[in-house]
Amino acid sequence: MATASVARTRNDVSFLSRQSVRTRIWTTFVLVIVGIGALALMLPVWFMFITSLKPAGVAVAGYPIKWFPWTTEMGLGPLATFVPVQPLWANYVEAHVFMKWLTVYRNTIVVSTVTAIGDVVSAVFVAYGFARFRAPMRNFMFTCLLATLMIPFAVRLVPEYLGFARLGLVNTFAPLMLPGWLGAAFFIFLLRQFFTTIPMAMDEAAIIDGAGPLRVLWQVLVPQIRPALIVVAISGFTYNWNDFLRPLLYLNSADMRTAAVALSYFNAMYGGTPFHLMMAGALVMLIPVLGLFFALQRYYIQGVVISGVKG
Repeated sequence: MATASVARTRNDVSFLSRQSVRTRIWTTFVLVIVGIGALALMLPVWFMFITSLKPAGVAVAGYPIKWFPWTTEMGLGPLATFVPVQPLWANYVEAHVFMKWLTVYRNTIVVSTVTAIGDVVSAVFVAYGFARFRAPMRNFMFTCLLATLMIPFAVRLVPEYLGFARLGLVNTFAPLMLPGWLGAAFFIFLLRQFFTTIPMAMDEAAIIDGAGPLRVLWQVLVPQIRPALIVVAISGFTYNWNDFLRPLLYLNSADMRTAAVALSYFNAMYGGTPFHLMMAGALVMLIPVLGLFFALQRYYIQGVVISGVKG
């Protein structure tokens, strides 16, 4: 019996050892694949960076691509050599002078922040109503809300513009910010799914303690869906930060341009496409969005994961 027990123990240890080796091999393989994918995703950003430091004439010229901006190729074929070239950090200064970054940043941050706040507030109230209140045709109205996701923006463009024009809101920030405060269908759907996963017993306990609907919402439910609120806020901010068509359509004054529109005016001013300046401007345009994401990435990833599991 003792011999059999020792043999079984050795077999168990051997099996666990093999499992451990397999786990390490699989983990290493996954990390390598993820690392390669991350490098592939970073290549466009690196290309933007090196292009932003090149002279105008060679910004995107020449193949194969030279991945280091401080070297240039002299000669042809096997006799070619690389010599150092000073990176042109002055491109960022020139782009700053043309784009008026401080004004552009102010406009874009104001529009994106106010709209993102509106996305969160409106989505919370509407989603709370759909998730917690009983009303006639509630499911039908929710279905109609989801159906609006299938309406292309181009279909709504003309009537939306005519409406804002008759209200005298063209060349103001209102047409860019008001839609966020009227509710976005996808954000409402996302938060409604979160609300439905919270037990009604929590609402009932708060009501027994004397809490009204608003107090139940802000003190009981909202703290539990904070990751989802972060997802809505970051998504709304990023969408409006990158939005090009609406600002181009509604804003006529140069002092009211947002970042995406300001970048597009390089072509008109330079009589061509100054890629080195556009890349410099685009990189600076990325900084606030990246900073926001990295500051809140833990909550954002948590919200995305939970929404995928609960949805």
